[in-house]
Amino acid sequence: MPELPDITVYIDALKARTLGHSLAGVRLANPFLLRTVDPPIAEAGGKTVREYRRVGKRIAVGLEPDLWLVIHLMIAGRLRWETPGSDPPGRIGLAAFDFPEGTLILTEAGSKRRASLHLLRGEAALAEMDPGGLEVFEIHEPAFAAALTRANHTLKRALTDPKTFSGIGNAYSDEILHRARISPIAMTQKLDDEEIGRLFRATRETLQHWIDVLRDEAGEAFPKKVTAFRDGMAVHGRFGEPCPACGTKVQRIRYASNETNYCPACQTGGRLLADRALSRLLKKDWPRSIDET
Repeated sequence: MPELPDITVYIDALKARTLGHSLAGVRLANPFLLRTVDPPIAEAGGKTVREYRRVGKRIAVGLEPDLWLVIHLMIAGRLRWETPGSDPPGRIGLAAFDFPEGTLILTEAGSKRRASLHLLRGEAALAEMDPGGLEVFEIHEPAFAAALTRANHTLKRALTDPKTFSGIGNAYSDEILHRARISPIAMTQKLDDEEIGRLFRATRETLQHWIDVLRDEAGEAFPKKVTAFRDGMAVHGRFGEPCPACGTKVQRIRYASNETNYCPACQTGGRLLADRALSRLLKKDWPRSIDET
C-alpha cells in the first residue's frame, strides 16, 4: 500500500501538472470505485484544481469552490499520467481524470477491488475521512510520546494505527523500527524516555529519507515505481538477506497476508520472534536465537 512518502511524491507530481488547471471530467471504468452519490461525479467536471492534501494514505484533490475528490489507493491501486484522452487500460483500469495537458489514470492490480473514490462537499465532509492520526512532521517529541503510550500495544501496531500516526504502514514501520534499533513487538508503555526519543527521531528521519529518495528517483517525471519493496531498504521485504548494519540474516513474523521484517541482532538482542505459522508447526524445532539458525 502506498504510504506517506509515496503519497507525498504522487502529490508533488500532480501539483506540478494540474494545480490551477481545470478538470474536464471523470470517466469511470469501474462504477464500484465511486463510493458516494451526492454530489454526483459529473459535478466535478469543469472545476479548477485549487489544492492538494494528503489525508492519511488518501489523496484529496480540492476543486473550486468547495468539492473534494478523495482517492484511496489501498494495496494495489496506482496512478499514471498519460497523454490527453487516454483510456483506462483493460482489466486493471478503474478511472480516468481528464485535464487539458494529460489524463490521470487510476489502476488496480489483482482481482479484488479495494481502491475507492469519494466526491465530497465542504471541509466538514473531508474531515470525516481523516482517521485522526498525528502528522509526525508537525509535532514535537512530547506529543509523539503521549500518542504512542496512550494505550499499551506493540510498536508495530502503534506505528501503523491510522488513528495514532498518519500515513505509516507495514513497509516504512519496519524501516523505522530497524533505524531505531527496537523490537517490533516491544510494548509501547514499557519504553523508556531514551527509547521513545530514538523512535521519534527514527520515524522522522526514515520518512524524510524515503521522500527524498523517491523525489530524486522520479525527477520531473510522474512516479512509476511505487512499491512497498525497494532497493535500499534495510529490512522490509529482505527476509533471509543480510542486515546492512550488521550482516545478520533478516527475519520475519508472518500473520494473515502481512509480514514484519526485523534484524534480530540489531533489534531483539539476538532473539528470534515467534512466527505464528512456522513456530506452531515446528514447535520445539523452532530456533530461539540467531545462533540456532
